[in-house]
Amino acid sequence: MSDWNELTQLKVEVSDHIAVMTLDSPPVNALTRTLNDELTWALDRVSEMDEVRVVLLTGAGKVFCAGADLKGRADVIKGPGDLLAHSRRTRECFHAIRECAKPVICAINGVALGSGLAMAASSDLLLCSDKASLGLPEVDVGLLGGSRHAMRLFNHTQLRHMMLTGYRMPGVELYRLGIVLACTPPEELMPTAMQLAAVIASKSPVSTRMGKHTMNVVEDMSLRDGYRYEQDMTAQIAKTDDAKEAQLAFKEKRAPVFTGR
Repeated sequence: MSDWNELTQLKVEVSDHIAVMTLDSPPVNALTRTLNDELTWALDRVSEMDEVRVVLLTGAGKVFCAGADLKGRADVIKGPGDLLAHSRRTRECFHAIRECAKPVICAINGVALGSGLAMAASSDLLLCSDKASLGLPEVDVGLLGGSRHAMRLFNHTQLRHMMLTGYRMPGVELYRLGIVLACTPPEELMPTAMQLAAVIASKSPVSTRMGKHTMNVVEDMSLRDGYRYEQDMTAQIAKTDDAKEAQLAFKEKRAPVFTGR
């Protein structure tokens, strides 16, 4: 792939430093091999595009992502080595979200199950509609799912309840627990998410990029080592043109003009 127009199951629109990526794999946006590969490629691409400062990920229609493409599994896994390759591609898709150099906002418009939940959990900020829900339905189809990803969102009891029973946690409950920033009517989800994306896009792309990278790195560190790393990154950011511009704008009581350098 070399252009957005070549994508078949993912729509990408870039405007005002925001890349809106819409999963479009009818009828339920299942994570097919094609969608998996296209999403990974798109996230890697925007990571190195200066004109993109934030990504907004959502689903087409009434479903965010109903999980892995079980119907197409037989076409992907045909012989020795295929399962390992399939598992690797899937892992890398979720890591592409978490490791994208730009912050990723996930606007969960409908159900997000299995792989869909893993995508949401790999994102930086979550919002949902009141028609959304998160779940791990693998117990009902003889598989295991993204429970390790889900551990970033749910506590011990909540996650085991979901994994062992197939319970889908609704959007209003996700908001009550603080797992999502907002739970809106369906028609208000994207405008609300775009407002948040615009705020992030207005910040220094150096700071948001290095800030996300730092949070990813220190997530599994001890308090002492993590804060030391964060201090080192702060020292690096302070040397950038954007940091100097931010400080000057503060003194001059004006809006900063960031260049990403």
